[in-house]
Amino acid sequence: MATRELRVNHQIRIPEVQVIDQDGKQLGVMKTFDALRLAKDRDLDLVEVSPMAQPPIAKIMDYGKYMYTKSKEEKARPKVKEQQTKAVRVGFKTGIHDLTFKAKKADEFLNEGHWVKVELTLRGREKAFAQKGLEQLESFLTKISVPFTRQRDPMRGPYGWVIVIQKDKRVKPAAPTTTNE
Repeated sequence: MATRELRVNHQIRIPEVQVIDQDGKQLGVMKTFDALRLAKDRDLDLVEVSPMAQPPIAKIMDYGKYMYTKSKEEKARPKVKEQQTKAVRVGFKTGIHDLTFKAKKADEFLNEGHWVKVELTLRGREKAFAQKGLEQLESFLTKISVPFTRQRDPMRGPYGWVIVIQKDKRVKPAAPTTTNE
């Protein structure tokens, strides 16, 4: 996230500004020329911090130091991995081997920190056996080896059953065991 550019010193073209000194004390509304002179007397910069206020707010500060600390703060922020929702689609008549393969794929997605949307599709006359489809969805969820939590109960959609799961953060991974042989 980039910092927005602030107007500094002679870039401020507003006739009057509300001035705050380097200690945060309100100096009141004054002409921009006088505020610039005051900042120059203190060997500091006049920075317009709130241009949309009436009158705009300008602060007397060391602009270089301000920008340096802002960039340090941005670099210090932890990098947040973007979370996505991955989908795993299972059919009503999907074979056991395919179900285990798709369960392993769901395990990978959960271990990467993504949410997984499991869809059990019902086609044609299969829609008449919706309850049996729900049972099949539940049995597929038992094949997933990574502990997970359900975002909500399975929902009936236009094409079958849908459930969204995410990795259970409360369960700690088991420590690797070493044998001394």
